[in-house]
Amino acid sequence: MTAKARKSPAKPSSPAKPSSRATPSSRKKSSSPAKARLSHVGARGAAQMVDVGAKLPTERRARAAGEIRMTRAAWLAVRRNTIKKGDVLGVARLAGIQAAKRTAELIPLCHPLALSHLNITLTLVATPPTIRVEATVATVAPTGVEMEALTAVSVALLTVYDMVKSADKRMRIGAVRLLEKSGGRSGHFRAS
Repeated sequence: MTAKARKSPAKPSSPAKPSSRATPSSRKKSSSPAKARLSHVGARGAAQMVDVGAKLPTERRARAAGEIRMTRAAWLAVRRNTIKKGDVLGVARLAGIQAAKRTAELIPLCHPLALSHLNITLTLVATPPTIRVEATVATVAPTGVEMEALTAVSVALLTVYDMVKSADKRMRIGAVRLLEKSGGRSGHFRAS
């Protein structure tokens, strides 16, 4: 015979203690109306593009810059246009223009924009030997062009690196930043 375990008398049930680890389905939203919703996150937490359909198109402008430092010999070869791959500054400028126009294909949550103005300048700075890139982008749209300006600068700098790497593999890309933007709800911004 097997002994059956005796059941102890049922205790009066006490209220369940709250678990210190809540499951996603048991979590309650604690956001107050004053808390702003994340603009690029949907109701289920997935990344999404912002709906700008209700916003009026306004003139938007942005300026960005960056630089690439290199050896004096590489810098002189760029200045003298003796780099084996050809016209470094001309090709980098075109690459930046192309990149700005394709920003929405590269940055997942950017809206495709028709650009009304796009200018990229590459400047040789002697000390330290540097090439400085600046991009100015404009559009009339319901959203801004900061990402287009930054993408133009970044790709122009990468193109310089690609074309000059046979002369200097230690080049350093840096200081990529937004210098100025205007238009839209946030108004005018200028980096200090």
